[in-house]
Amino acid sequence: MFANLALRSVLKSSGCIFRESSASALCSSLCTAPRTRSAAAPLLSGPSGKSGCFTSQPPVRHYARATKKRTAAPPSQLSDLAPTMLKLDYAAVPLAQTTDDLVKRLLTLELASHKEKLQLKREQLISQVQRNENDRKSEEVRVAILTTRIRNYQEHMHQHPKDKTNKRRMLMAIDKRKKILKQLRLVRYDAFEKVCKQLGITYTFPPEYYRRVTHRWLAKKAFCLKVYQEVQKRKKEERLKMKQSQVTTKNTKA
Repeated sequence: MFANLALRSVLKSSGCIFRESSASALCSSLCTAPRTRSAAAPLLSGPSGKSGCFTSQPPVRHYARATKKRTAAPPSQLSDLAPTMLKLDYAAVPLAQTTDDLVKRLLTLELASHKEKLQLKREQLISQVQRNENDRKSEEVRVAILTTRIRNYQEHMHQHPKDKTNKRRMLMAIDKRKKILKQLRLVRYDAFEKVCKQLGITYTFPPEYYRRVTHRWLAKKAFCLKVYQEVQKRKKEERLKMKQSQVTTKNTKA
């Protein structure tokens, strides 16, 4: 028994010595091998170009990445406003045209803010579609005001696409304008065509009503129809009773 244990320990020690000697021999053979260019040369070359035993190539850093192509910005709705035009508050003042150049620069759009330019553009669109000079609350005027606001939001969203608040306001204004145009199309179709033509609006029809049909929705719809029919039937009976009572009162008076 003791002889078997001694034999096993001798074999284990000899195996460890053999593995260490084989690893050292492999390393020495790799280091002393002739330097020839092959497919495995980049894996054994160091950062300074000298070959080593287990050196690796430095990581490649992609500094020259392709830049993202930005789409061209659409033309602004304020681009057609000439810088020599007077502001909205001074357009009806006759002395604004006869002042010197320094004062005229302050009164024109050359040094005006974005808000002042937007006010002038809104008045231009209103003048194209309003019914008379004092019209400020008709459907056409409201569509013109919303169109100016929507286009301003669109230009802002092109520069700041992550602005969620203004995006929500833009979508709300678009929905409101759709409702007004839908009503105007049903009531006054000629005015609807004029507004779309003057303001450059492309009216798209709303999508057809779609809803995922379920058993619950079908049962609810059938119940609502049955209730509506029953209510109409009772109203009809009440109207008949009212007519009969009126006829009987007339006959008694006669």
